[in-house]
Amino acid sequence: MSTVETVDEGAVHGFLHRPESVPVATLALTHGAGSNCDTVLLRAVADGFAAAGVQVLRFDLAFRVRRASGPPHPSRAAEDRAGIAEVIAAVRSDYSVPGPVLLGGHSYGGRQASMMAAENPGLVDGLVLLSYPLHPPKKPEKLRTEHLPDLNTPAVVVHGSKDEFATTEEIQAALDLVPAATRLLEFEGARHDLSVVKFPVVEATVAAASALFVF
Repeated sequence: MSTVETVDEGAVHGFLHRPESVPVATLALTHGAGSNCDTVLLRAVADGFAAAGVQVLRFDLAFRVRRASGPPHPSRAAEDRAGIAEVIAAVRSDYSVPGPVLLGGHSYGGRQASMMAAENPGLVDGLVLLSYPLHPPKKPEKLRTEHLPDLNTPAVVVHGSKDEFATTEEIQAALDLVPAATRLLEFEGARHDLSVVKFPVVEATVAAASALFVF
């Protein structure tokens, strides 16, 4: 059973899951545009990785630290990415453990994480992207793929077949643009929230990450 500590210092606002055993890796995990780091999905994923020996830091993005509710403003997305970089710096200094450093996020958080990794090769060793928001619902022409050809960080991408932000075919086509190794996990019938009650999202994600990132 992992222990969970509240963290509220510097750029890091969230929760740290420490596994019972010596950690084999660290995952910094953040949320989507309409929530914070204390969602059902993020708590379940964090618990699952911690049970596998991974230290997990669930953290709030900069826009959520500024205010408790409301979506991020596109004009300030760079601030969210800068906040991610600060969190990773803290992970490497204040919460350093052996093994790879991974970065993950749900929806908007995953997109900003992937953009940060594309802009800063070597920032992290791998990505865990939950419900990547490839385009706005019902607007498939507005693809968010500009940075993908520059993404040299391996990634596990978790997708629901009924996600309105992308079809499975669209996600696969987008991943074909990524030069790094990627692994796509599809859950038939799952929506953007990736219900951990209905689907084995946690178990499959941990297994895929363990295989791809070798921890």
